[in-house]
Amino acid sequence: MRRTDPEGHGPVRFGPQIPEDGLPVLPELSAVLAAAASRAGAEPVGGGPALLDAACGYGDRRGLPAAPDRVAVAPGAPALLVALTAAVGGDVLVPRPCAAWWAPYARLLGRPAFHVPTQAESGGVPDPYALLETVRRLRAEGGDPRLLVLSVADDPTATVVPPELLHETLEAAVGEGLRLVSDETWRDTLHDPHGTVLLSPAEMLPDRVTVVTDLAGALLPPGWPAAVARFPAGPDGSALHARVLDVLTALDARVAAPVAAAAGYALSEPEPVTTRVADAVRLHARVAAAAHHAVVAAGAVARPPQAGRHLYVDLTPLAPALAAHGVGDAQELEDFLTARLGMPAPGGHRFGDDLETPRVRLGTAPLLGDTAERRAEGLRAPAPLELPHVRSALIHLKSVFDELRDDARRGEPPR
Repeated sequence: MRRTDPEGHGPVRFGPQIPEDGLPVLPELSAVLAAAASRAGAEPVGGGPALLDAACGYGDRRGLPAAPDRVAVAPGAPALLVALTAAVGGDVLVPRPCAAWWAPYARLLGRPAFHVPTQAESGGVPDPYALLETVRRLRAEGGDPRLLVLSVADDPTATVVPPELLHETLEAAVGEGLRLVSDETWRDTLHDPHGTVLLSPAEMLPDRVTVVTDLAGALLPPGWPAAVARFPAGPDGSALHARVLDVLTALDARVAAPVAAAAGYALSEPEPVTTRVADAVRLHARVAAAAHHAVVAAGAVARPPQAGRHLYVDLTPLAPALAAHGVGDAQELEDFLTARLGMPAPGGHRFGDDLETPRVRLGTAPLLGDTAERRAEGLRAPAPLELPHVRSALIHLKSVFDELRDDARRGEPPR
């Protein structure tokens, strides 16, 4: 029996969390939450007027305008995706790899989730030709594909999809009559915001795309769950919004009042919030670039990270060295690197990749230090990579991968 069964390392109970920023909570956010702590209730299902207005303003500033009757707020993106999957019905299509939490929610509802390969340039969005082939094969076999979930700024690959590829995939999806959910949790964490073009699918297809943004991506700590959904324009979007509210009501999925206050403050993007977001993104971008350089120099393969607080590493070139350590699949690689690195290294099978392929997602937060004070230093330091604890963590990461590279070279046959 494979250890990926629920009794051991199952995909739901043992699934990896969203990559955290590892930083102390912004004091202004804490103050807002504390001021609302005496409010014992919760927001209405879907969010109250003030919270919805803040969510609409957040979307307006990103070129995604919507009236409050086309927006809903819930305690985290998973609640929204469950409601959307239940409301749309049918089979679900997701990229391979994709965020670890996408497919389990479809399975929870008894809906098959089918992974579609992505192109070499980026993750998060399926290859258009592979999407067409998958949809047609499923229908030929009696399936009912209706919903495509994608991400233009991706977990786990940390890449941003080129607009031309996004356009081709959306064209294919619309041609097959699919509804789309765009997870834009990481859109505010671009490492090079002036040099990276991020285009929301909702800008191309305003009447077919629902945008979901978990505020844990950039604005709130993960322990304060809040997420926003922006629904398509037109009658179909209004009907979908109503069905999602029905599901959220059945789940009693409401945002706690103190968290709602903090979320409204963060969504309004006052100067302390925008400054913290920019500082945190800059810090994680530098650490991610250094980590990427270390793993690639050791012979592993990884796309350069463009967003988020993570990178996705393929250790296939180091397979001989891994085999010598008894590592033969992604679960064994997860166990091996988690122990060696002293930080979580969830295997690619968590994200829909084949168990046999040795891939892992590495987060940058564990490289910032082991205390809140040390991690906060990185926000203020002009050269955070030179901080002793950050430098030490990166040296350790490099040494683990360099050792695998050296082992692989020693195992090569004579030339």
